[in-house]
Amino acid sequence: MQQQGLLVTLSLLLARVSLVSSWTPAPTHGSDLLAEQSLANLKSALADGTLKQELATQGVSQTCGPDDWAVRREYLTLSDEEKLEYTRAIKCLMAKPATVDPEKVPGARSRYDDFVAAHINNTQSIHNSGYFLHWHRAFVWSFEQALRNECGLTFWMTGYLPYWNHGKGAQDLISSPYLDGGPTSQGGNGVYAKHGCATGLPSGLLCIEPGVGGGCVETGPYAGIMMNISATAPQFELVTPGPKFSYQPRCIRHDISNALGQKWAGDERAVDLLTDPAGQAGIAGIQAGIENTGTATEGFYGLHQYGHFAVSGDPSGDFYNSPNEPLFWLHHGQVDRLSWIWQNQKPVERALQSAGTRTMYNEPPER
Repeated sequence: MQQQGLLVTLSLLLARVSLVSSWTPAPTHGSDLLAEQSLANLKSALADGTLKQELATQGVSQTCGPDDWAVRREYLTLSDEEKLEYTRAIKCLMAKPATVDPEKVPGARSRYDDFVAAHINNTQSIHNSGYFLHWHRAFVWSFEQALRNECGLTFWMTGYLPYWNHGKGAQDLISSPYLDGGPTSQGGNGVYAKHGCATGLPSGLLCIEPGVGGGCVETGPYAGIMMNISATAPQFELVTPGPKFSYQPRCIRHDISNALGQKWAGDERAVDLLTDPAGQAGIAGIQAGIENTGTATEGFYGLHQYGHFAVSGDPSGDFYNSPNEPLFWLHHGQVDRLSWIWQNQKPVERALQSAGTRTMYNEPPER
């Protein structure tokens, strides 16, 4: 009987190993083709001088070319050594002292917290406004520079921020190399903690059904790392907000949802976004598509909302504090990639487009 039990146990273990090792990314051919086409368009506009001419009309000089470009790569294309180098650089920022004014942000303890504080401070201006794509592009670039210049990120000769192509992990995010809890992942699921439905949309519709996580993340490279700045507007019942910018040390929580990705994050979503007539009409349309959360009566998880709530929990479920979640940077690398693909579908026409005001939903009304 003992031998039979041992064989059954071994069979189950082997089956689990087989399941883990058989994970493959979902195809993203549609959006990848659009990226290739945009790259070709940009090279053409540089070669014939039309982009340079357009920028000159606005007093902007254009001197760089393909040999000067930084190249960001999809996270799964990195080698294990490169992934470890990336997470090392992230943890390096987490270990460096904060530079923000301690009187203004008493909860900040690290250089990493500087970026969290900046996002909290600007949240009401940088979402559902004319700043959304442009501010986050600058924000991600600034973080990338800190990784390179302050923490020596140098993998693949240059060391630029990778991105997470949502569609690749949409069918089974829990088992994916992004979040399987291994040393080269960006964390794992949280330990089980009983909780209810998580609110992912402003309307409260389409709440995220509780999964098998919800507690502290105890696997992966950030296990045991504590967030410092207090929660601001958590949408997860196991987290309570504190005074703004106060010190509230707590663990990172995940409750990864496969169902959310299977419905809202397949590659067809990115293709629809980048080919939709509303988006093709101008930057207002593509911004609205990326940030789409539906209406008061019909919910919708746009790719921006999906990328934050795919892991739910805390801080991803906090509109203000979301950069506290290390996956934030890969997610917004992809948001910026979508913006870049759209921009370079018509690189001359869209080089300097902006639309919207300086406040969220234009409340209060702004220029």
